Amino acid sequence: MNDPLRFHEWRPHPWHGLPVGREPPHALNAYVEITPFDLIKYEVDKESGYLRVDRPQRGSNQAPTLYGFVPRTYCGERVRLLCPGAELGDGDPLDICVVSERPIDHSEIIVPARVVGGLQVLDRGEADDKIIAILENDLIYGASRDVADLPEILVERLRHYFSTYKLIPGGDPQIVIQATYGCDHAVAVVEAAMADYETLLAGS
Repeated sequence: MNDPLRFHEWRPHPWHGLPVGREPPHALNAYVEITPFDLIKYEVDKESGYLRVDRPQRGSNQAPTLYGFVPRTYCGERVRLLCPGAELGDGDPLDICVVSERPIDHSEIIVPARVVGGLQVLDRGEADDKIIAILENDLIYGASRDVADLPEILVERLRHYFSTYKLIPGGDPQIVIQATYGCDHAVAVVEAAMADYETLLAGS
């Protein structure tokens, strides 16, 4: 008799076990850690692959889009070289924000996304780019091909969120949003992060 548990023995690690996407570096998989409804900062535990609580959000700010990372990417030396002033990459998978017209309130899901741009983020000397993408076939944003096609207020909210989500009242800012870039540079960042991941694997 077949063992009904046989197919559930292993859960693919979302960083290492999922594909980058359907057509990288343009069409990617985004693994969602945080939704616009969350007041807790969640992130994937690198060892187990399960979502864990990183910290409660200190203020009232909430991510304006889905927020997660691109599987099989890594922010290392190649990503650093694309971020002026960075001393190193942040050592994490490449972050991605996915715009969707319909509200999605589930995390730990895979979202097919198309790259349109990004934010060049410097976090205490580390390159910490945030790729901006749209949900594939989205009925409102699906035709967007560059960050310039998105409403300006939406990009402004993303910039504000990432410039303030680690801010401690009375403390010095830890994060600098150096630029908002379009699709061409975003694709270059994705390619660099994919190559950095291959280097990480080769050295492990």
